Amino acid sequence: MNVIRPPFTLETATAKVRAAEDAWNSRDPQRVSLAYSEDSQWRNRDRFLHGRDQIREFLIAKWERELDYRLTKSLWSFTDNRIAVRFQYEYHDVRGQWFRAYGNELWEFGDEGLMQRREASINDVAIQTGERKFHWPAPGPRPSEDAGIPTVQ
Repeated sequence: MNVIRPPFTLETATAKVRAAEDAWNSRDPQRVSLAYSEDSQWRNRDRFLHGRDQIREFLIAKWERELDYRLTKSLWSFTDNRIAVRFQYEYHDVRGQWFRAYGNELWEFGDEGLMQRREASINDVAIQTGERKFHWPAPGPRPSEDAGIPTVQ
């Protein structure tokens, strides 16, 4: 595995964001968890997680609740070892109600390129099936021809 390490450039920060998006769209908790350090610290909404094992368990439960999940991320800014991201994802619950989640993440990386800290603020909005924006086959990466986060909300 070719790990992108800090210090980041525009090119490497953009690649890091796309790699994270692709991993999350796999909905594979083991694959996703490997991007985080063993002692990674997370704040996800109102949850505080510590370590790769808790992250993996969180993701297993997340994708049992959030069905047909599709995510797109966009680089907001970066420094030597930090990246700020905005994202949107869509999913439905077991009743078939669709949601779009809007959020921002702050990432901090160690020298080895693994994320050691993640702060995520997320808001969910119920949407109608016809309001969905993300239609690529899931699980799987967003196609390169898909523009990602729409510029007009």
